[in-house]
Amino acid sequence: MSESPWYQNGLHFKCTECGKCCTGSPGYVWVTEQDMTNMAAVLNTTLELFKRRYVRMRDNRYALIEKKAQSGDFDCIFLKDKKCMVYQARPVQCRTYPWWKENLRTPESWKLASEGCEGINDAAPIVPFEQIERMVSANEVTI
Repeated sequence: MSESPWYQNGLHFKCTECGKCCTGSPGYVWVTEQDMTNMAAVLNTTLELFKRRYVRMRDNRYALIEKKAQSGDFDCIFLKDKKCMVYQARPVQCRTYPWWKENLRTPESWKLASEGCEGINDAAPIVPFEQIERMVSANEVTI
């Protein structure tokens, strides 16, 4: 029988929409056809035009493009004034942050994630274990 995860009693988190998870080192925000369709609708554009303007192909998958910020960081193409322009239709990978396996491996991993995410703090409400597990499962489909 497997041991319960260290976070079985839930974890403190509430997104502050600060945009810190949308900037930093270069990387990939993988997007599905459904993600792109949803974002295109928010931007009032066609899926075809959305793909031409906002995504790139990597390893036979779509990823959002990035823009180099004045700070030298790489920002998501939809980050403007520290806010997501498509927040209500953001991709699964974004919606499930910080509930990524690498952040949940150990308490130390979670603490490290908290250094870049102000929403991970003891004053934030506790997110129940079941909800965390749903988010982890949803993200596995994308990444």
